Amino acid sequence: MGLKIGITGGIGSGKSYIGRIFKALGVPFYDADAEAKKLMNDSPMIREALIEAFGQEVYEEDNNLNRSYLSALVFKDKEKLALLNSIVHPAVIQHAVDWADQQHYPYSLKEAALLFESGSFRNLDFTILVTAPESLRIQRVMQRDGVGAEEVQARISKQMSEDEKVKLADFVIINDDYTALLPQVLDLHHQFLKEDQCQ
Repeated sequence: MGLKIGITGGIGSGKSYIGRIFKALGVPFYDADAEAKKLMNDSPMIREALIEAFGQEVYEEDNNLNRSYLSALVFKDKEKLALLNSIVHPAVIQHAVDWADQQHYPYSLKEAALLFESGSFRNLDFTILVTAPESLRIQRVMQRDGVGAEEVQARISKQMSEDEKVKLADFVIINDDYTALLPQVLDLHHQFLKEDQCQ
């Protein structure tokens, strides 16, 4: 059982891309957002809680989560979003802890968009924040999702500010299309391998 490292970043920062570089180095990798989606379909406990909170319509006839229905419910309602998060986050946090405990590598990496907001960073040894200038993040998301700048800005405004995240993070990776990424990743990779040996 090695170190538990978290990686996060605002929308369009490129955290998933950087996560894939770590994965290519052989680091066990946990994608919290993908696992949350799976658990919302597969966990009887989450299913029961979501039906109780949002009604039977939250699942389709084939028993899969009705994502568009749930998104429409929580998108403009902060209280409903908080309720959804209070059901899903604790289950995903525990699932990630159990997963990390089963890894046999000097460290494992957990990628989560809401690493700081959900409080799950408290279960980790170190956290990495991926940063990029806001104008570049907006450009990336517009290209990726085919949406306008205003919509991207609205999404960014709902997230914790970059400054707050920088204060909470142990390490920062700059992904501004100028600063070389690989040396930054390798530097952290070697640091974590060394750190694990010291424990």
